Amino acid sequence: MIQALPKTKPVTFTEFVEWKPENKRYELHNGVIIEMNQPLGFHEWIIIFLNDIIFSEYKRLGLPYGISKTVLVKPTNNESAYSPDVLVLNRDNLINEFLWEKQATVSQAASIPLIIEVVSTNWRVDYLTKVKDYEEIGIAEYWIVDYLGLGGTPYIGNPKQPTISIYHLINGEYRVSQFRENETVASPTFPQLTLTANQIFQAGM
Repeated sequence: MIQALPKTKPVTFTEFVEWKPENKRYELHNGVIIEMNQPLGFHEWIIIFLNDIIFSEYKRLGLPYGISKTVLVKPTNNESAYSPDVLVLNRDNLINEFLWEKQATVSQAASIPLIIEVVSTNWRVDYLTKVKDYEEIGIAEYWIVDYLGLGGTPYIGNPKQPTISIYHLINGEYRVSQFRENETVASPTFPQLTLTANQIFQAGM
């Protein structure tokens, strides 16, 4: 569940980062500050599991990547800033990020090989708003891990069931592949991963 803090007018990204407390998670959605409520334990353990798996893979491959929980992702065309559940960063491009040094914020596709969001009750943001903004940034790969099957039927089908949607950027547009039950997840960024949807879903149990 997310809650909008009362504001009399839209805030800018600069106002947001100057205001944002360090001990809580907030996002900025087109000028509106959103407080991220404490998630379920299952939700967090799936994030921990994915962090461990992806960390091991990029270390094995010798890639200059890292994972951050606090770095913000800023679309260039609106006053928004997101705090993804799993954010894989490419260290080699951070020198080109003008918001990196002082605000720990990235906005270039070359800095962001992969983003993962684990769905909670605010599923519309993950399936609608963030898909659009991440596509416009040009982020190559975006996962939506819907372990409770909360998303709308246009996104995960009918009947609803736990689904992993992987959006892959091709010619500037996202194409989505979906994985359920014992299907092996196919990641363009980490093609040698051997991980099923159920392994991810059951990590939180």
